[in-house]
Amino acid sequence: MQETELKLELSQAAAAALLKKHPFESAPTVLLQKSIYFDTAGWELSRRGLSLRIRQSGNERIQTVKVGDGVAAGSFTREEWERPVADDTPVLDEPQIRDLLGVSDRRLAPVFEIHVKRHRWNVTEGESTIEVAVDVGKVVAADREAPLCEIELERKAGPPAALFALARKVDVITAAHLGVLSKAERGYRLLGAVPGGVKASPIPLTPDMNAATVFAQIAAACLRQFRLNEIALSWSRNADALHQARVSLRRVRSLFSICRSLFADSRFDHLRGELRWLASDLGNARNIDVMIDRASNDELSSRLQQARDEAYGAVEASLSSVRARSLMIDLAEWISIRDWRSDQKGEALRLRPAKDFAAGVLDKLWKKVAKGGRNLIDLDDEARHELRIVAKKLRYAAEFFGPLYNSKKETKRSKRFLVALEDLQDHLGSLNDLATAPAMLSQLDLSQVAGADDLFSAADKEKLLREAGQAHASFVDSRRFWR
Repeated sequence: MQETELKLELSQAAAAALLKKHPFESAPTVLLQKSIYFDTAGWELSRRGLSLRIRQSGNERIQTVKVGDGVAAGSFTREEWERPVADDTPVLDEPQIRDLLGVSDRRLAPVFEIHVKRHRWNVTEGESTIEVAVDVGKVVAADREAPLCEIELERKAGPPAALFALARKVDVITAAHLGVLSKAERGYRLLGAVPGGVKASPIPLTPDMNAATVFAQIAAACLRQFRLNEIALSWSRNADALHQARVSLRRVRSLFSICRSLFADSRFDHLRGELRWLASDLGNARNIDVMIDRASNDELSSRLQQARDEAYGAVEASLSSVRARSLMIDLAEWISIRDWRSDQKGEALRLRPAKDFAAGVLDKLWKKVAKGGRNLIDLDDEARHELRIVAKKLRYAAEFFGPLYNSKKETKRSKRFLVALEDLQDHLGSLNDLATAPAMLSQLDLSQVAGADDLFSAADKEKLLREAGQAHASFVDSRRFWR
């Protein structure tokens, strides 16, 4: 069967506050649940996007196999197979399940457990029936454990929009963040290293997809990357997590820009504006991190560190705001329900083969970068900044659409193209850091501090300009993998 649910994450205090306020009309059913997750020694199921668990509630044990899509963000739609079992031993006697898992029961062993106290309601929201489950407990893996507090809103009947309407009502009662991790993913993450910055992951695209489907897949992956880095930032003020959070926002903003022709939807412009606001609020902290890396004077480093603490405090305030939480829920709804697909305007373009749409986008951006970088050394700072923005869009577009070009020759060309483009982008980024440093130092009242001038020396700029010119020439000479 297919499961459609929306996940929200809560702090322990927020979960307690929600339960105390009795948010739904009826009293909840309260269950104590223990779930054991199984995998092979090499985590073969996890690597293939599968999970196998046995969940015990009272004297009942249910075995569940689930298939994830790898890019879910908030809204999860997954195939699942359930059956009762007698004990905590997996039963793989159905050919379909054996073939799906591709492993024998003898190779499976427990890898982690999840213990929760579940409060469950059946709620009517408009024309929909939704099962609401508030889970409070812990994930236990080897000698580690981590708290778990989340809400699952599972659609039983009716339109899926009701899930998001109910999520907004919950967020009014207590702070609720969009969830992007399944319980299985939480267990595997606990077994690994402490998460820091999370880079973009490959997106499962196929050449037979249309433009609209590809857009939705990429947008969901960007949203997931942002939330994973936001979670890491809630644990520590990690510079790499902040950087990757900003990267994910730039990626989704670039995606919206290059796919603008697909939409005639008033919410599209609103969402773009909100993404711009959030990215801007993260910008100061990131700029200070860059200057700290370049600072060689102790006094300057110390003053920048003080400014960094204030900037990260502002980041935390923005991320915990109602506005930011609402933006994530709005984005997940817009991406997953996709009402924009029913708009008549642009329908032919949305149904266009993804490779054709991608080739048009990539060609347009490539020409802008190739033309805009001529005589790069003689450009002023503003023109180089504009070139940097277009180069960044081209890089993201090449990364987004790269999986559509999956022949051996196309894959090799794609890698070489991205190497050349990344080199150009890195040099343009360094030049932009030099250009913006004086204004940033002035804003922080640090212009007269010893060592400040070293952050934007003329010698550094001349060297970077020569290297950027060479990088642009190499980029122009690289083969375009989509042609």
